[in-house]
Parts: sequence; C-alpha cells; structure tokens
Amino acid sequence: MLYLLVKMAHIIGAAVLLGTGAGIAFFMLVAHLRGDPREIAGVARTVVLADFLFTASAVILQPITGTWLAWSSGYSLGDGWVAASIALYLVTGAFWLPVVWMQMQMRDLAVAAVASNSELPARYNHLFRWWFAFGFPAFAAVLIIFWLMIARPAIPFWD
Repeated sequence: MLYLLVKMAHIIGAAVLLGTGAGIAFFMLVAHLRGDPREIAGVARTVVLADFLFTASAVILQPITGTWLAWSSGYSLGDGWVAASIALYLVTGAFWLPVVWMQMQMRDLAVAAVASNSELPARYNHLFRWWFAFGFPAFAAVLIIFWLMIARPAIPFWD
C-alpha cells in the first residue's frame, strides 16, 4: 500500500510539473502578446506564486519519491532510463531556476510600468526573450522524462 501511495504522489508531482509549466508558459505568453503592462503584472504575480506553491513543491517531492520508488522496485539510480531521467531533471532545474528569477524581474518591471503609467522597458522584452528560449529545453526535458518513466527503455550508454 505504501508503494502505491508513493507512486501516486510521484505521478501527481510529475503531472504538476508538466501542467504547471505548460499553464505558466501559456498565460505568460498570452499576456506578453497583448502587451498591456497591467495584464502582464497581474499574470506575472500569479505565475510567480504558482511556481513557488506548485512547481517548487513538486521539484522537492520528485527526487524523494523517485529515489524511493527506484530502490523499492529494484532499480539502481545508475540504470540507463533512471540515470537519463535524473540527468534530464537536472537540466530542467538548470533552466527553471533562471526562469523563476526572470519571471520575478518581469513582474517587477510590469508593476513599475503600471505605477509610473509608462510603457514596459526594453529590459522586460530582453528578459521575455530569454524566458521564452529557456522554456523549450526545460519543457522538452520534462516530456522526455515522462516517456522514460513510462517506457523504461534500455539505454546502452548507461546500462
């Protein structure tokens, strides 16, 4: 029974990472395309909050539940698909941490633009381009991790 509970927590955590990431990306992109500093400020506030409440919680939970599940199932952390998943998880984190910082900066720039009744500064657009670019490898890595967890393929390089 404990195994099933931990597995369910792990699957929910993975779904939260994928779903929150996709939702955040969608809402930030739509707000950006509309170009209204008030909308961007409101959306960015919510996005930052969602990242701290949901994404960060799942980020902490996933390695704990994943390690426990691997060991409980007789897998080594060095097994190909497990090691590849861990490597991709670290790649995702390497892109996600700067994205969170960028979201906070974009939020603050939009809030300042609203307060001063001005246009968004050039720095906002610079940050947005980097935020957008960082999202692709992070999201792709999460999708590949999902596939690895489901397919559990033999990976000759690691196995």
